[in-house]
Amino acid sequence: MNPRLEKILKLPAYQRALILLFLMAVVVGLFVYLLYLPAQEEYSKLIDQNDRLERKLVEDRSIARDLPKFRAEYENMEKKLAVALKELPNDKEIPNLLTSIAGLAKENGLEVKLFKPGGERVKGFYAEVPVSLKLVGSYHEVALFSDAIGKMSRIVNLGNLSLSSPKMTDGRNVLQVDCMATTFRFVENPPDQGKKRRKK
Repeated sequence: MNPRLEKILKLPAYQRALILLFLMAVVVGLFVYLLYLPAQEEYSKLIDQNDRLERKLVEDRSIARDLPKFRAEYENMEKKLAVALKELPNDKEIPNLLTSIAGLAKENGLEVKLFKPGGERVKGFYAEVPVSLKLVGSYHEVALFSDAIGKMSRIVNLGNLSLSSPKMTDGRNVLQVDCMATTFRFVENPPDQGKKRRKK
């Protein structure tokens, strides 16, 4: 027999019990440190991951349940966008639109003294296209012209309206009218405002 083992067996019973308890404590400690704690940590991670996946599953089911509603809303928005884009002319339509504004002024009895398109101002997905107008005519003709502009299929705003220099001509009271007609154009590839800000 091994002399060390014999030496341990000859020890009193309480010392042998203490050695046995010490060895058991070491085995239990190693088990806890090497196996139980890592397994417990992995278990906690898996529980957290499971909770996250369950929350995502609930959200995804909720989205899937509402998907027909979202599709209907998307299609509705696309229709509204298509209608809105019809009111915003593209590059090719701008000259005809500006000409039709001058034509409306003449049709309603106004004399066009100045028709000066201004510089386009890009404002995100659309651009403003201003036109300075100097017109001569009666107040009634100006009102008819404004009404005709409001009934156009395209969006045109009349602003900075100034009526001045009233005088009698051929038995009617005529005014000089200065105004700014602004139409809007859809911009297909608007400049990225965020990039501009970052460069500054």
